[in-house]
Amino acid sequence: MKTKNANKMNLTRRTFLAASTCWGASLVMGAGKESSATRKPIKLAVSSYSYWHFRSPKVPIETVIDKAAALQVGGVDILHRQMEIPEKEPLDSAGRVYLRKLKRHAFVNGIDLICLSTHQSFVSPKPEEVAQNVEHTKKCIEIAYELGAPCIRINTGRWNTVDFDTLMANRGVEPILAGHTEEEGFKWCIDGIQRCLAKAEECGVILALENHWGLARTPQGLLRILNAIPSSWLGALMDTGNFLENPYEGLKLIAPKTVFVQAKTYHGGGEWYTLELDYKRIAKILAEVNYAGYVSLEFEGKESADSGVSKSIAMLRNAFA
Repeated sequence: MKTKNANKMNLTRRTFLAASTCWGASLVMGAGKESSATRKPIKLAVSSYSYWHFRSPKVPIETVIDKAAALQVGGVDILHRQMEIPEKEPLDSAGRVYLRKLKRHAFVNGIDLICLSTHQSFVSPKPEEVAQNVEHTKKCIEIAYELGAPCIRINTGRWNTVDFDTLMANRGVEPILAGHTEEEGFKWCIDGIQRCLAKAEECGVILALENHWGLARTPQGLLRILNAIPSSWLGALMDTGNFLENPYEGLKLIAPKTVFVQAKTYHGGGEWYTLELDYKRIAKILAEVNYAGYVSLEFEGKESADSGVSKSIAMLRNAFA
């Protein structure tokens, strides 16, 4: 009787240990699944540019905020030139009142103001022109600070040796200004951006340099500038539609330095060109560098903005799910 009970106890103990081992293994496997499942989801936003392609009349920023709320996205990326505020004058009290009204309107509608997309050019042999663009950028930093937006989009600028339509026909390539070199252009640009960094840090606003036309037309050009200015207040703005040649290779190169993403779509055909972009592939590129910020839609098609934006947001939700 004693032996029978002992054997029964051993069997029970072996069963418990085996079950415990399997349970422990399942916990480890489950932990791995949980860590991938708890990766921070991408947040979607809409650029106000999506509703206004530089054609009259301007679409008010308040209207874009309302539309973004109806689409249930998290934020709005404001195009500076679309605002009801003088572009080339100092920020005055009337301008600050306007900005505070926008900030309140966004808040009560559950929308974050996430970026101010600005225009400047540091590519000029004239020091006074570079200085003017530095001051303009500093003013834009103040505007972003007033709005509570944590970053501004900046550009390198370009040589301006051809008009924009010709630039697009040439796939973003333009001649260098006569008598000057590309090396000089990079020097002017790096110097101009560096002069804005103290203001950016003071206001807590990140400068997001876009892979736009000009010196940042290629990933190598963009990275040359970013690598020359090691600052936590400067990063890359990934525009998915601005690498016309080998886009995915370019996006992968700049992804590690990306702090903000603008996602182009072209329903109805693009204003200047159309790209067929695979956003699941782009989502994977961003996931590989653990990007967890905003992806802001820049609808640039000729279709009605309301339908084009709605289709685009649905597509991005699926791609980044």
